[in-house]
Amino acid sequence: MSGERPGSSADSAAEARTGTRDPDALLARAGVRGDPDHDQHFLVDDRVLDRLPGYAEEVDADLSHVLEVGAGTGALTDRLLAVADRVTAIERDPDLTAFLREEFATEVEDGRLTVVEGDALEVELPEFTASVSNLPYGPSSELTFRLLPEGQPLVLMFQREFAERMAAEPDTDDYGRLSVTAGHYADVEVVEPVPKEAFSPPPAVRSAVVRAEPRDPDDGLADEEFFMDFLKAVFTQRRKTMRNAVRNTAHISGLDDPDAVVEAADEDLMSRRAGKVTPEEFADLATLASEVGEPGE
Repeated sequence: MSGERPGSSADSAAEARTGTRDPDALLARAGVRGDPDHDQHFLVDDRVLDRLPGYAEEVDADLSHVLEVGAGTGALTDRLLAVADRVTAIERDPDLTAFLREEFATEVEDGRLTVVEGDALEVELPEFTASVSNLPYGPSSELTFRLLPEGQPLVLMFQREFAERMAAEPDTDDYGRLSVTAGHYADVEVVEPVPKEAFSPPPAVRSAVVRAEPRDPDDGLADEEFFMDFLKAVFTQRRKTMRNAVRNTAHISGLDDPDAVVEAADEDLMSRRAGKVTPEEFADLATLASEVGEPGE
């Protein structure tokens, strides 16, 4: 039989020439295969892997300490170590965390790589300067809204539909609560579509890379939790005018006096539908609502 199996000496030689680890060889050395039933799809396209750190570099992100969520077998970890001073990689699979510590033993010993075993929704996040991650799709929304409030540049892989809704502009079909919430924290753009074939095994959905550059919104929000409840409330009636949506959803937003909010708010804003209100306008309105609408405890 001609050729060499993945993970063989031929792969090692190729890695030595390029200076980067081959993603297929990493899978072979780890002895794992992706499991679609458990949302496990490994990114194996070298070209995509090579480009991901560059999306952070393009906006002059501080790469002194990069956080990677869902490190898998370390294909992206390897690329991040080439550009970052330090990397913290979070992985929930104990077998893979053991593999990462062995595969990158030199980097771990040098203090350039920290491997954290656990669920990224539960572990304590380190202070990081940027995050570049191929997120698991199942908890991607929860993970994103754990990372966004940290106020650091993010380059994240998502299901393409989620990515497009996250980056959508007002008055478009994809614009919704996700767009407003993400837009409150960051300027968000889809920087690259990624085909199914870039993963092993290929997922059932298309993917896309999103870059989020943190904003410093001058909105004076005192209560982020109320802001999120307020968004959830009005978007349940996105086909209604804001005037009616605010009045009809006080049981969701927690407003005691929605009429006071409607009367105090800009008349033009209240005549629009939620899908035409910008993140900045939503923040201002939520601040006004918290002041005059007496949101309940």
